[in-house]
Amino acid sequence: MYYFDNAATTAQKPQAVAQAVYDALSGGLLGNPSRGAHAYSLRAYGLVLQAKELIKTLFHAGEAYDVAFTHNSTAALNMVLKGLLGAGDHVLTTTWEHNAVLRPLYQLEQQGTAVDFIGSEAGTGALRYDELEQKLRPSTKAVVCNHASNVTGNVMDLERIRAFCRNHSLMLVVDASQSAGAYPIDLSDGVVTALCFTGHKSLYGPGGTGGVCIRKDAEVRPYITGGDGVHSFAREQPKEIPGVFEAGTANVAGIAGLAAGVQVLLDEGLEAAVRHQDRLGRIFTEGIRDLPNVTLYGDFSGPRVGVYALNVGDADSALVSDILWDQYGMATRSGFHCAPLMHEQLHTERRGAVRFSFSRFTTEDDVAAAVRALQDIAAMET
Repeated sequence: MYYFDNAATTAQKPQAVAQAVYDALSGGLLGNPSRGAHAYSLRAYGLVLQAKELIKTLFHAGEAYDVAFTHNSTAALNMVLKGLLGAGDHVLTTTWEHNAVLRPLYQLEQQGTAVDFIGSEAGTGALRYDELEQKLRPSTKAVVCNHASNVTGNVMDLERIRAFCRNHSLMLVVDASQSAGAYPIDLSDGVVTALCFTGHKSLYGPGGTGGVCIRKDAEVRPYITGGDGVHSFAREQPKEIPGVFEAGTANVAGIAGLAAGVQVLLDEGLEAAVRHQDRLGRIFTEGIRDLPNVTLYGDFSGPRVGVYALNVGDADSALVSDILWDQYGMATRSGFHCAPLMHEQLHTERRGAVRFSFSRFTTEDDVAAAVRALQDIAAMET
């Protein structure tokens, strides 16, 4: 059994994550954070605060930022985009985006927000950064971008995007679903307005965890309203960060597991995780790039995370993924990966692509086995 679907979720977690969730649920010591002054509530509140500090440490976020937890990056992106943007605003985004960005923007478009897309190159998906200046308008308010593509694995030149936003006084919202825990992120210059992350991928947390690291001075309309445990007589949700995002009871056990995953990353060093992914990537690409019937998508001249999309001959991606599972016991992801615009740019909108994605638990032997399987399947196509 080989698990190569880590871009969807990391099925293999550090033992410390499971232990933290177990301890949170079994000890009988954690109550509802911010919902009481007794020890049970205060312990839960302290755990959540500690988790927030670990997230800020990982992202090099200073005192200008705070963290709010959600149940994934999709929820965080919806809260941020619909809280920051409105009728009359113009936003720039890219063809790299996941539906977690696209669908909220399409909804905002129906409500009067204008949206323009920065295109990418056919075959490689390389972003056309020059279009940023070309598509800038007086009404442009924000840039929304996917830090790392969940299809090609390419990492966006975030420094270039930051410089553009700084020069034009624009907000910057970053979808770090694939990069958080897999590639260095540094918010210390304060240019990024909000960075949305999910817990269940390269942060190795449980499913149903995620959040946003956001500037405290961001003016956000609440997306979900309800109890905050403090301002009970106020008719409106508190507008301050992070309370504007924190209606209802937090997933304390899940946050405990997420904190444990982040702590493992910090203890081992993110650089070690990046080096491991780079080694696996070299084995994989060198083993398949010269196969006559294999098309590997993406730009391999710059930084990337451990995500690789390919097709074999004229075969449908679902067929190749089924063969990999049925005959080789390899879990991959076929189809369109909730990123329709990227597949249009790669000209894979009809059959999709087969995605291999690696983690810290993927070994060099695992990747070598994947190469051999693809060599076999490519020979079948011949």
